[in-house]
Amino acid sequence: MRKTIYYWSPCLTEVGTVKSTLNSAISLAKYEKNYDVFLLNVFGEWNNYEEYLAKKNVKLENLFYNYKCILPKYGFLKSRISYVLICILSFFPLLYFLKKKTPNILVMHLITSLPLLMINFFNFKTKFILRISGYPKLNFFRKRLWVRSNDKLFKVTSPTLELKKDLINHKIFKKELIEFLPDAIINIEQFREDFKSKNDSNKFEKYFLSVGRLTKQKNYFYLIDEFKKFLKKYPDEILIILGDGELKNIIKKQIKEEGLEKKILLLGKKKNVFSYMKNAKALILPSLWEEVGFVLVEAAISNLFLISSDCKNGPKEFLSYGKGGLLFNSREIDNLSTKLIVFNEMSIENRLQKKITAKKNSLKYTLFRHYKKINLILNNENKI
Repeated sequence: MRKTIYYWSPCLTEVGTVKSTLNSAISLAKYEKNYDVFLLNVFGEWNNYEEYLAKKNVKLENLFYNYKCILPKYGFLKSRISYVLICILSFFPLLYFLKKKTPNILVMHLITSLPLLMINFFNFKTKFILRISGYPKLNFFRKRLWVRSNDKLFKVTSPTLELKKDLINHKIFKKELIEFLPDAIINIEQFREDFKSKNDSNKFEKYFLSVGRLTKQKNYFYLIDEFKKFLKKYPDEILIILGDGELKNIIKKQIKEEGLEKKILLLGKKKNVFSYMKNAKALILPSLWEEVGFVLVEAAISNLFLISSDCKNGPKEFLSYGKGGLLFNSREIDNLSTKLIVFNEMSIENRLQKKITAKKNSLKYTLFRHYKKINLILNNENKI
């Protein structure tokens, strides 16, 4: 008998969880013929993907109506207002859906507080999987809600082993409830196509690369300060930053005030980052927190050397604690600039060995490997 599996992941902006949700659903639809896979379209957030998903045999189910265009999206306060509005407007539609449709599985990615509250007050026949993303802040409300939901959840999945250990040590979830589930980041067929494509990166000499949203989390102010120090010893180096976000104008101003317009280039958001990766010397991830860091996985499979902050919760785990690249403390002055010098003076053999380790680790994040693991979880098997 075919199972119905729905994904609840109401996303305001193009965060990494969007790719994670899409690829997870696609992996199940592609490799398992006994599942009917759906994305719940809560407020129109998946409208732009409808045609793409149809080709991948993933269906959209509209929960309410399209009001995405009226929701404030950027900034902490505005996004929190949107989250509250989404929860209020989605309460009765979600309750009706769960009671009437009774899906076999509901995988909860983002804005999980609403479905979690529901399962604590109503009885459903559906099995609920809480998919924890990023580095969750354990405020009082979230901690209490998670603890209370223990007996109502089928499984809880963690994107890193380090986070799984933290959740167990803090006694948030029962040990037998939590499963390690690497994100579905790499679509091998799409990667091969993107990696072959050309762009304007060819006009630059070898450069350092950083990719991510221009937000506080990505810590670009620190990166710019450290790269400026690095330039004192290696004045011919160039840093390219790909991405967009609410701090774009402030970052541009900092680069201009430091006189670095020819050394640090903001090229905006690019649909295909792989073609930039193949021409770069190394990827720099200066984040204050990450899950695994999607761009690290993408860079590793592209044979790019990795230089990452040791932030919680996944980068240092992905880099095998230094065996797969260089780690630095993003809160320590001069730490990154020192590691950049170490990289430039590192032997070719040492660089190659670290790149091989990182590339091996990246293969854990393909669609097929994700499917193999989530399929075991869905069938309540505890094997890795």
